[in-house]
Amino acid sequence: MSNPFDLAILGSGFGGSLLAMVARRLGMRVLLLERGSHPRFAIGESTSPLTNLLLEKIARDFDLPRLLPLTQYGAWKRAYPELTVGLKRGFSFYHHVAGEPFASDPERNRQLLVAASPNNAVADTHWYRPEFDHFLVREAQALGVEYVDRVSIDGLTRTGGCTELSGAREGQAVRYQAGFVVDATGPRGALTRLLGLPEAEFAGYPPTQALFTHFAGVDRFAPLAGTPGEPPYAPDDAALHHVFGGGWMWMLRFENGVTSAGIAVEDRLARELRLEDKDAAWDRFLARYHSILEQFQGATPVLPFIHAPRLAYRTRTVTGEGWALLPSAAAFVDPLFSTGFPLTLLGIRRLATALSLRGTAAFPIQLREYERRTLREADTTASLVAGCYAAFPEFPAFAALSMVYFTAASYSEMARRLDRPQLASEFLLGNQPAFYAALRRHAEAAGRGEPASAEEIAADLEPFNIAGLSDPAKRNWYGVDLEDVAHGAAKLSCSEAEVRRGIVKMLQPLS
Repeated sequence: MSNPFDLAILGSGFGGSLLAMVARRLGMRVLLLERGSHPRFAIGESTSPLTNLLLEKIARDFDLPRLLPLTQYGAWKRAYPELTVGLKRGFSFYHHVAGEPFASDPERNRQLLVAASPNNAVADTHWYRPEFDHFLVREAQALGVEYVDRVSIDGLTRTGGCTELSGAREGQAVRYQAGFVVDATGPRGALTRLLGLPEAEFAGYPPTQALFTHFAGVDRFAPLAGTPGEPPYAPDDAALHHVFGGGWMWMLRFENGVTSAGIAVEDRLARELRLEDKDAAWDRFLARYHSILEQFQGATPVLPFIHAPRLAYRTRTVTGEGWALLPSAAAFVDPLFSTGFPLTLLGIRRLATALSLRGTAAFPIQLREYERRTLREADTTASLVAGCYAAFPEFPAFAALSMVYFTAASYSEMARRLDRPQLASEFLLGNQPAFYAALRRHAEAAGRGEPASAEEIAADLEPFNIAGLSDPAKRNWYGVDLEDVAHGAAKLSCSEAEVRRGIVKMLQPLS
């Protein structure tokens, strides 16, 4: 057994590899352990403006310049053309009723398009995780992280301020020592198993399951929707959502011809579809929704279907003596609104702050604060998503409630672009009491089957709405209107001139 590492990270997905790089920049000796090997399939593929701003900030603050091009579609294509990517211009939603084809209407009451960027150059991306995660592992190794794959850890002991991890690699016993251990293996992961960490359900959250894989040959949906007019972006170059009573479907396109697609549904619908049947269940699902079936007429799965019999997860404990869970290992809610990446990035930044204080009296205080925020943000996300599930059958109610997310996201994005991160220090503006109270109130009302009107929700969001959202005149199509942002300067505690300078910076592609 070699000399102890300062930090051992279990799991070399996006979060584990990024934390390993950050820790190296903090001067730590880092061990990155992986049960499998790269390249490999992983779920969680869609970014957002906040994701990319957080990643850009980490890259700049910790001197990781090779990560910067990954934060914009145009820069990515120039810097890393060999890495598969998908273009994400926004969030597209279409509402479906079982047994009926999708039908557009002049008021666009069964669809919602929310742009996330003004053009392709500065757009968000879909990460093709087999290549993306492998790239990050190689970057971590280049910085001096010791990486070991195909290793199974089955024992953990803590003595004398050091943790010993024991297991096997290719039939040979292995042991590693580290001063601190972080679990980046995902929900119900390594430390949860080794330490017997108890679970805690999200209050009021419906039990959900998922079925998903990658496909080839998936048609675009916009031509099938048949909506007249010029949308704010190509609806399929986005995170495309098919919404229906009891759940929803995601579709993310990559430029190698692969489309990631899956359904997340409540247990009632999962039982009707017999989701455990996988391929047959997928066929039963398509048979219910005529227009989705038409979109998938020529599609074929390129990987086996994966059935997740329980999607949401929350632990009761996030940190302990000598260890911590990344947010992605501490809790998972749902892919809706692409919340997983920003939650993980916020956690990595907070954990990095704590690790920089190791050996001081402030270290355990920072860890406790990290745990508090991790669980609070997961609970807030679950509250909003639970309300959305309850609202799915009546699309206008869902569209109105979704403005809670989009208001928080756009406000948080601009606050950070204007160097005012304290205005949005918690995910979904949990640090803003008025907004947090409105989110919980409207989400819980939807969960009771008593959703507030669009007008009521809009009124509560108005003090934070800097993107011209909740405007009935836009008929559910929201482009990026930079004048709306400039006119909302006071909501961001700054002048219109300051906002306009921030907008200029926002429109500049990375060199």
